[in-house]
Amino acid sequence: MKTISLIVPCYNEEPTVPLFFKTVEQVFADHPDEFENVKHEYLFVNDGSSDQTLNEFRKLHADHPDTVHYVSFSRNFGKEAGLAAGLQHATGDYVAVMDVDLQDPPELLPQMLTTLESGDYDCVGTMREDRAGEPPIRSFFSRAFYTVINKISKVQIIPNARDYRLMTRQMVDAILELPEYNRFSKGIFNWVGFRTTYLKFENAPRAAGETHWSFWQLFNYSIEAIVDFSDVPLKIATFTGSLFAFLSVISMFVVIIRKLMFGNSVGGWASLVTIMLFIGGVQLFCLGIIGNYIGKIYLETKHRPQYIIQEKR
Repeated sequence: MKTISLIVPCYNEEPTVPLFFKTVEQVFADHPDEFENVKHEYLFVNDGSSDQTLNEFRKLHADHPDTVHYVSFSRNFGKEAGLAAGLQHATGDYVAVMDVDLQDPPELLPQMLTTLESGDYDCVGTMREDRAGEPPIRSFFSRAFYTVINKISKVQIIPNARDYRLMTRQMVDAILELPEYNRFSKGIFNWVGFRTTYLKFENAPRAAGETHWSFWQLFNYSIEAIVDFSDVPLKIATFTGSLFAFLSVISMFVVIIRKLMFGNSVGGWASLVTIMLFIGGVQLFCLGIIGNYIGKIYLETKHRPQYIIQEKR
């Protein structure tokens, strides 16, 4: 009998954990035919929660020791570390990644499993039909992010795609072969390839609690994604530097010729200072881009673990 491992990263999700477990269990109970030859297990990942999330895991494990498992980090390492830990500890023939807030509808699991077992696909992902209920400014920047990254990266990322997906063991093993410290899972899922199809669903509110992602955190996450999957910003910095170097040479010849022909140089210290400040700003901008890539290299060369486990069941 095959097994489905459900990876569920959590950070301060005390009220949503029991709701999630109850809802998913009901889905399995309501579809006995689809899951007749498949058993399931939960792998919760506690990403250094400061509330009672870990105690909720302990309760579920005590009541369902063969079905519910968890790993708990020594501190908060971030969403990507939680996903990596889940994939590394999952043992199922099929592996699903889900959010605990029930914005990823568990009702899609039977259809996802049926699609995989047909043999036509190695992964069934999900995507939202719209971003209803989301602040307009966040929706705008989300669309802008997908537009930019798909234009400058060879790895195409489906707009509105979720991490929620069901994968075969072969695809999970391929993902685990990527040891990088800096991770952007949506990009990695597409980078490894494999036959993937997507199911659409309507956006739904959280079952309980509040989102832990601020606008600034999402912005930084998008910058990391671009740096991880594209070197175009470096090419932009190179082009910009070359352009201004060329313009500065032209300007130098103009000043020399004007001095020789008319006997005076270009007047106006204010304009000169303005130009110098502008070029200096461009140089700092380009150095910032380069520094971002160097920082990523620095973190990779340290070979630090992506996370540290304090408790595991």
